[in-house]
Amino acid sequence: MNEQEERLERFRVLGAGICSLMLVLGVARFAYTPLLPLMQQQAGLGVGAAAWLAAINYAGYLSGAVVASLISDLVLKDRLYRIGLVVAVLSTALMGLTTDVAIWALSRFVAGLSSAAGMLLGTGLILNWLIRHNHRSELGIHFSGIGLGIAGCAAAVALMSHWLDWREQWFAFTLIGSLLLIPALRWLPAPDRSTFTKGGQQMLDNPPSAAFMRLLMAAYFCAGFGYVVSATFIVAIIDHLPGLAGRGTLVFLALGAAAAPACIVWDLIARRTGELNALILAAVLQIVGILLPVMGDGLVAALAGALLFGGTFIGMVSLVLTMAGRYYPTRPAKMMGKMTLSYGAAQIIAPAVTGWLAGSLGSYAAGLHLAAAVMAVGTLLLLLLKLVERRDLSLSAAVTGTCPQS
Repeated sequence: MNEQEERLERFRVLGAGICSLMLVLGVARFAYTPLLPLMQQQAGLGVGAAAWLAAINYAGYLSGAVVASLISDLVLKDRLYRIGLVVAVLSTALMGLTTDVAIWALSRFVAGLSSAAGMLLGTGLILNWLIRHNHRSELGIHFSGIGLGIAGCAAAVALMSHWLDWREQWFAFTLIGSLLLIPALRWLPAPDRSTFTKGGQQMLDNPPSAAFMRLLMAAYFCAGFGYVVSATFIVAIIDHLPGLAGRGTLVFLALGAAAAPACIVWDLIARRTGELNALILAAVLQIVGILLPVMGDGLVAALAGALLFGGTFIGMVSLVLTMAGRYYPTRPAKMMGKMTLSYGAAQIIAPAVTGWLAGSLGSYAAGLHLAAAVMAVGTLLLLLLKLVERRDLSLSAAVTGTCPQS
């Protein structure tokens, strides 16, 4: 295979990943966020039920993460990935077929399962392919699909709301998802079970210490908590702020637009600073992004918060899952699944707590303050993680007789 053919194959593989994430997270998951106010107005969806539907979606995602963490066989991962993409389209169609909250809950749970298939199994397959073909083990381009999916859904809802009701928009998203399904399935090649790269190097796992993993999982839990409150409720939050009624979709569009290139930027930052320093910086900026909409004044503060939040939350996910590939190049989805158990647990708890606070206080603002506080704890854990990493490097150097890296 010549250089041009290799470049085209890499483009197709990354394109499959981008389309899969636009489908399972943009359409099957995040279409719910800009459609939420419309469903509340036209379909009678209450605040509490909306929060529980979000929590059920993450329960499905968490269940999928459990499955992903238990599977080692690449062929089985590939099969489940492809089934998950089809399920994402079907779960989207189901949302428009009923007003029964129980069936909506089933749809959200199944959509969560499909999100795990695309996000974890698909990402693991693509990362394995990149490593095997001697490309950089970075996921920035791949994860741009999430930002594109968010921005695309927000733009689609803003456009379609002039002509279509909530039900018709779910059917329109089903059509969009069906179109994304084609390249997502066709462009990803069948997996290779070999433990060697195309250049002949053996792919060996180099797992971190147990203490490092425990702290990283705890910090990732905090990141999941901080992420999900804004990601789920930002449109409803903005629409209820004084003078900002109807501006929530615009803010969500800004969030997605910032997320699309963010992972590529964070890859570049991590090359210079290291992954942990990049994670710490992203966490601090995300705290500011979470708080700006409720602590600032007007649309400018809301948009600035959305840009900061969108530019950091998916960057943190990308950095952590890239670390999984570095530690476990032969089976990155196993560590990805374990990390997502932590991230996903937070995504079940946080929407339910936020819904309870909103119902009690009549506002989602308290949920944002809580999310920022949990993110602050996560930032402290990441700082502690740097000390553990330094200790582990020193211990490894003492065993091997080499100098530890700074």
